[in-house]
Amino acid sequence: MGASNTEIYDILIIGGGINGAGIARDAAGRGLRVLLCEQDDLGSATSSASSKLIHGGLRYLEHYEFKLVREALSERETLMRIARHLVKPMRFVLPHIAAMRPAWMIRIGLFLYDHLSRSNSLPRSRAMDLGGAWGRGLKPEFTRGFVYSDCWVDDARLVLANALAARDDGADVRVRCKVQSATYRDGRWIVTTQDTNTAEILNYGARVLVNAAGPWVSHVLDTIDAAQSQNRVRLVKGSHIVVPRLHKGDHAFILQHDDRRVVFVIPFEGRYSVIGTTDVPISSPYDPVSISDDEVDYLCNAVSRYTSQPVTPADVVWNYAGVRPLFDDGQQDPSKITRDYVLELVTTPAGGPVLSVYGGKVTTYRHLAESAVEQLHPHFTTWRPSQTASATLPGSDFPGTDLLDYHADLKKRFAWLPQQSLLAMLRRHGSGVETILHDASCTDDLGIDFGCSLYQREVDVFLNREWAQTGNDILWRRTKCGLHMTDSEKSKIEDYIRQRAA
Repeated sequence: MGASNTEIYDILIIGGGINGAGIARDAAGRGLRVLLCEQDDLGSATSSASSKLIHGGLRYLEHYEFKLVREALSERETLMRIARHLVKPMRFVLPHIAAMRPAWMIRIGLFLYDHLSRSNSLPRSRAMDLGGAWGRGLKPEFTRGFVYSDCWVDDARLVLANALAARDDGADVRVRCKVQSATYRDGRWIVTTQDTNTAEILNYGARVLVNAAGPWVSHVLDTIDAAQSQNRVRLVKGSHIVVPRLHKGDHAFILQHDDRRVVFVIPFEGRYSVIGTTDVPISSPYDPVSISDDEVDYLCNAVSRYTSQPVTPADVVWNYAGVRPLFDDGQQDPSKITRDYVLELVTTPAGGPVLSVYGGKVTTYRHLAESAVEQLHPHFTTWRPSQTASATLPGSDFPGTDLLDYHADLKKRFAWLPQQSLLAMLRRHGSGVETILHDASCTDDLGIDFGCSLYQREVDVFLNREWAQTGNDILWRRTKCGLHMTDSEKSKIEDYIRQRAA
């Protein structure tokens, strides 16, 4: 029997991905006492392995998912307001191949995409001649196409921003805290957890459980006394490759492959392009998640059909893969499974309420979270309306409306800092960059220079405030410095973390 926490939480959330962090933020903002338990690092699984897009889902229109697209487009507008330092508009170029989809079909789809949302602040779509800047990097045979708007996002830091907001409102966020079991008695859940670093066992009390474990949602239900569900998730692996930059310009490409799936080519980290994604069914969330040779070949072939510079497996400098927990709607083709979500609130025979989250996507996480907490309203007397659609996330409360204008102001105030370093910090922390730099007057004041515009003072923020514990937490989720650093620079980070812990 482990030690017990005497505090009784209103909600204990299992899973620290984007949905769990979003629910924690919404619930804490309403005045509820919240505990979030994540078995690894925040956003360490599906939520940091996305295509890094905030989008309505243009291709979902082919499957008549108008409600999902409408909601996603609306949420795209919301996230541009509340996460201004993490979400940025991006134009997408679709080269046209008549044999794939006729032009009239694409025009209708883009018209709907532009107009399904009541408020759309982004530029409208249009047909384009690809002979100029829009077609750079493409083979000369692709002369016509279409361009439309969506957004890019730093997915891992979006998770962090929600967790930080939840903590600012009083939530308790615990990483490397694995839920082992939960039993309902005497009007509350008794939840047993284990610290995955120390093996320490701790028990917590909670009135309601929220199962936001993503790929592990069904497994979590198996650990909860008498919580049964007919719903299931389909596990689909999505993989991405990163190669040296394939085209100039800030726009992305959306390319139609022979199987009618689409593959994105998105500018990434200045010098690179990220290419994805695949749809590969898997049977268990505990299977190793890594890209296969077949997936690499698939992505290389899909892009090489269009680009003037062929892409080969030898060009791949990094890859990542994640498991998407899609709600099982009975579709056999993984590409046709709905990307919508289902919330299921059940009460166990002993009287314990459990809300489980099936499916979902990064773009609609905030609305999902708001809907999830609304379903729990009957279980609480303390209640306030949700503020997540209007309150900015930590870092996005900078003055003015444009991040680049804010950057220009910061350049004057911190002229001693290399501009590459300043912009990198700004993209990660938004207005929080001022807290990091406030009393510094030269780079020496920032401590150790680890390389890749990463200084000791920012690393200490990751470790002290952002729940980072390992080199991977910092190099691949808090930042993407692992893509740019040498092995010796990465080792320097690991050594620093060990020295701090000693």
